[in-house]
Amino acid sequence: MTLVTALLSLAAGLLLAWLALVVVLLVMCPRKGALSEALQLLPDTLRLLRRLAVDPEMPRGVRVRLGALLAYLALPFDLVPDFVPVLGYADDAIVVVAVLRSVVRLAGPDAVHRHWPGSDEGFAALSRLAGLPQRTLD
Repeated sequence: MTLVTALLSLAAGLLLAWLALVVVLLVMCPRKGALSEALQLLPDTLRLLRRLAVDPEMPRGVRVRLGALLAYLALPFDLVPDFVPVLGYADDAIVVVAVLRSVVRLAGPDAVHRHWPGSDEGFAALSRLAGLPQRTLD
C-alpha cells in the first residue's frame, strides 16, 4: 500500500508543478495557442531534467538534488500529509518547484538552453519560474 501512496504522491507533485508552470505560461503570455504550449511544458521539463541528470558535465549537485527530489516524492510521508485537502499535495508542488529552480540555476542558463527540448515560449516560462535571465532562443 505504501508503494501506491508513493506513486500517487509523485504523480500529484508532478501534476501540481505542471499546473504551476501552465499558470505561469498563461499569465505571462496570454495569446492564442498558449494552451497547447502549456500542455507540452511538463513533458519538456521532464526531458530537460533527465538530460541534465545524465550530462556528465553538470555539477554533482544537479544529480544530488534530482535524486533527493525523487526520494522525497517516493517516501510515503510528507511535510503535510496528503489526506489534508489541497495542502496535502501543495507541499509536494512547492518542493518540486523549489528543486526545479535550484537545479536550473545550478546548471546555468547555457546548459538549460542547450538541453531544452521545447518551444521558445516554454523556455521563457521556465526561465521566469526558475529566475533565469530572460533570453531568446536562436
